[in-house]
Amino acid sequence: MVVCGDDGLAHRLAAELRGVYGEQVTLVVPPAERAARPPVVGRARAASAALLDRVVNAAVGGRPAVPGTAGTAAAAATSVGEPVLEAVELTEAVLAAAGVERATALALVHDDDETNIRAALTARRLNPRLRLVLRLYNRRLGQHIEELLDQAAALAYDGGGDAEVEASTTVLSDADTAAPALAATALAGTSKVVQTEGLLLRAVERPLPADSGLHTLALLSVSDPTGGDQEPRLLPADEEVRGAAGRTAIVLEQVSTAGGPELAARGAGVIPWLNSLFSRRLRWSLAGLVGCVLALAIALWAVTGIHPVRAFYLTLLDMFAIDDPAVGAPLGRQLLQLLSALVGLLLLPVLLAAVLEALGTFRTATSLRRPPRGLGGHVVLLGLGKIGTRVLTRLRELNVPVVCVESDPEARGLATARRLRVPVVLGDVTQEGVLESAKIHRAQALLAVTSADTTNLEAALYARTVRPDLRVVLRLYDDDFATAVYRTLRAAYPHALTRSRSVTHLAAPAFAGAMLGRQVLGAVAVERQVLLFAAVDVDGHPMLEGRTVDQAFRPGSWRVLALAGRSDTPADHVLAKGDRVVVAVTRRGLAALR
Repeated sequence: MVVCGDDGLAHRLAAELRGVYGEQVTLVVPPAERAARPPVVGRARAASAALLDRVVNAAVGGRPAVPGTAGTAAAAATSVGEPVLEAVELTEAVLAAAGVERATALALVHDDDETNIRAALTARRLNPRLRLVLRLYNRRLGQHIEELLDQAAALAYDGGGDAEVEASTTVLSDADTAAPALAATALAGTSKVVQTEGLLLRAVERPLPADSGLHTLALLSVSDPTGGDQEPRLLPADEEVRGAAGRTAIVLEQVSTAGGPELAARGAGVIPWLNSLFSRRLRWSLAGLVGCVLALAIALWAVTGIHPVRAFYLTLLDMFAIDDPAVGAPLGRQLLQLLSALVGLLLLPVLLAAVLEALGTFRTATSLRRPPRGLGGHVVLLGLGKIGTRVLTRLRELNVPVVCVESDPEARGLATARRLRVPVVLGDVTQEGVLESAKIHRAQALLAVTSADTTNLEAALYARTVRPDLRVVLRLYDDDFATAVYRTLRAAYPHALTRSRSVTHLAAPAFAGAMLGRQVLGAVAVERQVLLFAAVDVDGHPMLEGRTVDQAFRPGSWRVLALAGRSDTPADHVLAKGDRVVVAVTRRGLAALR
């Protein structure tokens, strides 16, 4: 397999394929001075770092470059025999040197969409039976490219043969893969909703009852009396679950909607367009005047005894001073006419204010909104880059109030925030007063997803000084750093929820599954580990075919959750040819299922 990329996702994906699935991988990266710092992936990162060091040493020592690669240097193989190739551009010569013509799968995970598309077209020409996985941010373009490349593979074999079946194109986005997990973490800790072919499943964190009949996905880590931390247990055996009553666990629930009432925006108005057009104070003024009109109409009806509709009509005429004076009428009628005229005088400035405010709203529709004064219970989102934009869209789909903070006035997510009418604070989050402008003291969660670890950490620490119980979710690049931050914040603020997430950590399993031809439906982050949801065909699978659902369960590896498209799956149901099951599986379990 070949992995081409220019940031941490390429290194993590290569480590995932090597360390978890045992695949032979060739990694194509930019020259060392242009490459991004690879993330920590256990021992795999050390191997990658040593390999890159050899590449640099070979390049400095004058090793000849591959022709046509503008300074490309081929790396010496590591102890496991897996090479790294340095290349400024993904030309045809570079792809050929990486072995694309003989490869089973190719992942193009550069941060630039155009680079990935150009390389994919070249690779499909070199090897029509290649399984292609592309990282594209543009969703619509990705659909067209996927159809184009699949059609090219089919035409290369005249619409027949085994190669047509093997060749496939999958377009993924690390932002789309990680955004649901980040949004769900900000809302409900480790909760995650996964769409699984007609079923909607939600993993929720809760104390485990003694007689739980729910599928237990994981037991969370607990403090060890010796001073350490026990790692979380993924897919524990039923005996272990029964002996862990009262321990916090992640269990599986089936839900009928993507968002429950607990995700509704606090203080959301009954008529949304009124909220966007008129301020809260103006709405209360209009409501008060309407109440006065109704009260005057009722009083006129009671005093004169006329029909209620006529009383309401005469009250409106008195308000707008277009009725005859009540000369010679009873005293009560005269007093009500004077009060109606007074209310009419009060109504004029309110109506004028409403018109001006509405015109101002339309005039500033292309500008960014400021956070409303009474806003509370919202999520403060730091950063509107690729990840932040997708997270913002996800939060608004769940009807969650959001206030964004962005330092770059040209950030790509500002257009999305403007379209969704989301308040934005422009400013450096590390500067005093910026988080206060985002109403951090009344927020329910802080979601820091900027590209700088130190910025995210500084914002989280400052927000905790304002709100010690604030729920904080950090996007951190380095795993060791993220683990240290998580444990320190958890110890310093034991009553507050703290989570640290890595986008590459969340996205790599989906990319690896696509390279292996497996349909990964989603992922649940369990502290620093990942649990996957996948769809697997039972036909011909010795671990599944002919077994009941209970017999197919392998603790620590995988668990059959349901038959695809069915809401009820008895534990004694025998899996047969033609069945397609949805499984919760660890990364190593997915490798074993192959």
